[in-house]
Amino acid sequence: MVYLDNAATTKPCEEALSAVMTAAEMYGNPSSLHKMGIDAEKLVIDARKAVAAALVCPPECITFTSGATEANNTVLFGIAKTYGRRLNKIVVSAAEHSSIIESAKQLERNGFEVVFVPPGRDGVIDEQAFVDAVDSNTFLASCMLVNNETGAIMPVKKIFTHIKRLFPDCMTHCDAVQGFLKLPIKAADFAADLITVSAHKVHGLKGVGALYVRKGIRLTPLLYGGGQEKGVRPGTESVPLIYAFGAAVRKLHPEMKTAYSNAEELNRRLRTKLSELSFVTINSNADNFSPYILNFSVPGIRSETLLHFLESRDIYVSSGSACSKGAKSPVLSAMGLSDKLIDSAIRISFSSMSSNGDVERLATAIQEGYMTLAKVR
Repeated sequence: MVYLDNAATTKPCEEALSAVMTAAEMYGNPSSLHKMGIDAEKLVIDARKAVAAALVCPPECITFTSGATEANNTVLFGIAKTYGRRLNKIVVSAAEHSSIIESAKQLERNGFEVVFVPPGRDGVIDEQAFVDAVDSNTFLASCMLVNNETGAIMPVKKIFTHIKRLFPDCMTHCDAVQGFLKLPIKAADFAADLITVSAHKVHGLKGVGALYVRKGIRLTPLLYGGGQEKGVRPGTESVPLIYAFGAAVRKLHPEMKTAYSNAEELNRRLRTKLSELSFVTINSNADNFSPYILNFSVPGIRSETLLHFLESRDIYVSSGSACSKGAKSPVLSAMGLSDKLIDSAIRISFSSMSSNGDVERLATAIQEGYMTLAKVR
């Protein structure tokens, strides 16, 4: 099997699976005051320290959630409730994940002014264009680090630093899901007040994510209950999932540079092979892009058709964001790509487990797929 849909989800590493079993046996409630509760709480603390170390921030700045979607929703609605009474404007990139875009649209329906800053033809958000959209009425600016469909790396550090210089009271948020444990991230250096990460994108398990909240930021919660996670995310913590998240982070964090180099080599190999195929158009530019993601099109053959052909060869890729379920990509549309390219787009995404053999099998299958499917047309 060749699995190249890692931007959608990754295979859990052995360390994460082992951690789940360990934590499942320590089934006390981490809020309980007896020994079993305290032992469970220690596992949560251990994971919090691991995620904090990877983001180079104090552990108390990390809040665990059910995933990145909940974290992103918590940011937009929580910041709006806290800081959106006096100010009324939000600025987000139009290349964001649907959990940001749809939340922003809902806030727009609720009466907030929302500005969506489109990416350039290369998929990258222009720093000056984003900053120019922010003004003294803006209380939140949100820009992702790595686009989940194209791999475009956004100039988040430059954007947020510029914004903070001009409007220090504007809250800044970065969805760093596709960059976490792939690119070096230091929360303070990003000038970010809030950062979202997810476990299942880094060989942890689905159902848990984390939100970095800078000290001093007041965040109105979406949920109300027992006050867990400093009241930002109340509800009994899923200790097995959280502990597994920490285990995955401890495994991957020291290996980041090696994994990145491997992804660079795989990306180069695939780009070279695809460039030799006249019927392929590469949508991800070589500059300012994460090597973990490569988006290309085979005009004339619909994405799902080629996807299922590759699946018949036991090769698994994506036709775009897993959350879109086949809907036309708003990111590729915002980049100005033609309908023909958008309708035939395929996303390849690598992980630390990907190999040269995966690239070879994929390239061969794409050529076979075109020859076969072109005849059917």
